[in-house]
Amino acid sequence: QVQLVESGGGLVQAGGSLRLSCAASGRTFSTYTMGWFRQAPEKEREFVAAISWCGGSPYYADSVKGRFTISRDNAKNTVYLQMNSLKPEDTAVYYCAATSKRLYSPHDGWYDYWGQGTQVTVSS
Repeated sequence: QVQLVESGGGLVQAGGSLRLSCAASGRTFSTYTMGWFRQAPEKEREFVAAISWCGGSPYYADSVKGRFTISRDNAKNTVYLQMNSLKPEDTAVYYCAATSKRLYSPHDGWYDYWGQGTQVTVSS
């Protein structure tokens, strides 16, 4: 069982930056594939980024590629999402997700554990 707690959300102006953190419980964090998803009001949850258990070859949605960076610190049981050049369309609740599967996927059904989410609001 893995528990995930996101933090770092807030209100930022367009063009600004935020860094989200996701702290995980459990001794097996270093073996989990981690992902970030987001859900805007009245829209379906969508994939943002994913990273393998060892931190190699991060995978991004086209909408955030070049602006967002996913990383992890297995010693701290934490995964991060650095978000730069934020746009109003990035406004959403951001969720951290984990799976014991070694491959990553943009499909939310692939992931076994979810955090409660953190709100990101980008003003124009």
